[in-house]
Amino acid sequence: MTRSEKPLLSTQDLKVYFYGRDKISRAVDGVSYTIHAGETVCLVGESGCGKTVSALSALGLIPSPPGKIVGGRIIFKDKDILALDDTAMQKIRGNQISMVFQEPLTSLNPVFTIGDQIGEAISTHEVIGQDALDARCVQLLRDMGMPSPEQRLKDYPHQLSGGQRQRVMIAMALACNPDLIIADEPTTALDVTVQAQILNLFKSVQEKASMSILYITHDLGVVSGIADRVYVMYAGLIVEEGDTRQVFGNALHPYTRGLLASLPDREKRGQRLHNIPGTVPNPAYKPEGCPFHPRCSHGVEDCKTVLPEMISLGNGHWSRCPVLAQAL
Repeated sequence: MTRSEKPLLSTQDLKVYFYGRDKISRAVDGVSYTIHAGETVCLVGESGCGKTVSALSALGLIPSPPGKIVGGRIIFKDKDILALDDTAMQKIRGNQISMVFQEPLTSLNPVFTIGDQIGEAISTHEVIGQDALDARCVQLLRDMGMPSPEQRLKDYPHQLSGGQRQRVMIAMALACNPDLIIADEPTTALDVTVQAQILNLFKSVQEKASMSILYITHDLGVVSGIADRVYVMYAGLIVEEGDTRQVFGNALHPYTRGLLASLPDREKRGQRLHNIPGTVPNPAYKPEGCPFHPRCSHGVEDCKTVLPEMISLGNGHWSRCPVLAQAL
């Protein structure tokens, strides 16, 4: 992958809060990451850490109220997305940035055919005749490896398998040849064989179209096979970032190490898998200092009161743990 100097998308100190009657949930609390043209970036972390909220912000899909982007910038192709009005965002959403959601059955409209829904994704942004539209929808499904694509266009979502519905979602995301696809845990509800097929499909699509992918997942096993770079997220913050080999080969944040240690492999057969004690903190009640310190075995007294800054470890590898960084 040849990376351009200027990022395609850059999120800078993004903060997204959700306001309740008597509390504020700091779902995203100062997140920064970049995605370059033709690059696959993975955003990794447990459920509730803010991964999806940060991605939805780039599409202007944060529900308001109760959600509000209270700080930061999101720069896409030299434009600050957060400064655009609804009309301008509609021209970007689905056309230049597309999203594949986690559960296609709830994302697809049950009362419209597959052909109607893929066709709408195209006709919203282009003026195109019906015959050309139908032919393009068929080709998109064929590119997704869908059997009998002409017939599938007449089907409704409930008539397809989980893997087929996800292929439809990817076809819709690709319909207008976007620069960036955001894939939010698109294989979570699928069995292992279908997961592998969908991951291979993403890789194939990217190689052909040279588009960028932001892949959101809690599964580091998925990351190792597709990512150029990895951002590890915890409690609304990025805690480690680097290229895939750096993060997997020399993780320097205790949370990243815990995630890697919990991965099953053949050498652990018959052994009890590692688990990280405790849970991700409620975003309305985060602990002082480093948010990971209540679960961390490397913590020192300062970790309870001081939020660490990201520390450069060289060659684009960064960590938010001064303890492990100093031990190098």
